[in-house]
Amino acid sequence: MENTIIKLNNPILKLKDISVSYTAGKYAVKDVSARVAMNSITAIMGPSGCGKSTLLRAINRMHDLYPEIKVEGRASLDDKNIYQMNPMHVRKRIGMVFQRPNPFPSMSIYENVLAGYSLNGIKLKKQEKDKIVENCLRDVSLWDEVKDSLHKKGTFLSGGQQQRLCIARSIALEPEILLMDEPTSALDPIATKHIEDLLLELKKRFTIIIVTHNMGQAARISDYSMFMYMGDLVEYDKTAKMFDSPKDKRTAQYLSGQFG
Repeated sequence: MENTIIKLNNPILKLKDISVSYTAGKYAVKDVSARVAMNSITAIMGPSGCGKSTLLRAINRMHDLYPEIKVEGRASLDDKNIYQMNPMHVRKRIGMVFQRPNPFPSMSIYENVLAGYSLNGIKLKKQEKDKIVENCLRDVSLWDEVKDSLHKKGTFLSGGQQQRLCIARSIALEPEILLMDEPTSALDPIATKHIEDLLLELKKRFTIIIVTHNMGQAARISDYSMFMYMGDLVEYDKTAKMFDSPKDKRTAQYLSGQFG
């Protein structure tokens, strides 16, 4: 399905006929085409099993880790096909935050923020490391809470703090796009509000694509929304427009809570 948004002047990401299959002939995502606006938040909504997370993982080539999964189509970042790039290079430019907070348990808070550098073999001077750690933790409003505990394990933090640490880790390499797979589903309402406020700030510097089951969350923070159903991209539009006047009956039924 082609992009239904009013013309985007400068899309950072273009998806063309993306299909993903876990077994031959059975598609979890089918022929998805869309353009993603720079410095925006795009929400991907839909019922469980509709292909939301599968599509998200196709964008930074996480499916490459599983040889039985086949990805077809083209995904272009700044007009370069990410499926023809080195996967590690793709993941530097397209960061990922998962559903459950997952600080690396053997690493300190300090080491977690710098994990992308160490895993990619990028050497930094201590002064550079200190600056990156402080800046990233400030970016996620965590610095004041952990500045005296930087060399403790990140696992001692609360769930919301752990998720902010994971976001700090993801933005440390300054990716162009930040993918988020239901990043607040395991958090309480107060921690969720912190993350939502944070994302609204981060979109000034990053393009964010977030999978969410929470329609209220999509309405609160996203500029654009995709509605997926049974592997298809049913509708894609400005969030306010989609929530106010969905074009497809299935979108209207989902948004009104008739299924989910």
